[in-house]
Amino acid sequence: EVQLVESGGGLVQPGGSLRLSCAASGFTFGNSDMSWLRQAPGKGPEWVSVINSGDGSTYYAGSVEGRFTISRDNAKNMLYLQMDSLKPEDTAVYFCATGTGWGKGDYWGQGTQVTVSS
Repeated sequence: EVQLVESGGGLVQPGGSLRLSCAASGFTFGNSDMSWLRQAPGKGPEWVSVINSGDGSTYYAGSVEGRFTISRDNAKNMLYLQMDSLKPEDTAVYFCATGTGWGKGDYWGQGTQVTVSS
């Protein structure tokens, strides 16, 4: 059974940082592209970032480019999202997902809340 468990969310002031983690199990993590997505209150899900399984190349949504960094540790089956220079508009539930998250067979975790507020 595929399981994705996010952690690391919380309340942070604007300009602050958080590091999200995602523990993966039930599939061959090292062979899977992995993504982070988010859903802000009253809005639909938004793709944030992806890291490829092969060469580890990374891609970001324009709204987070230069502020967020996705990474993975295949030995530990862990996915990470380092979030710096956080803004109130980054407030959302953050999900890790297999693939891009939009594929028919992709899985999502249960999410972790990130709130950016003074």
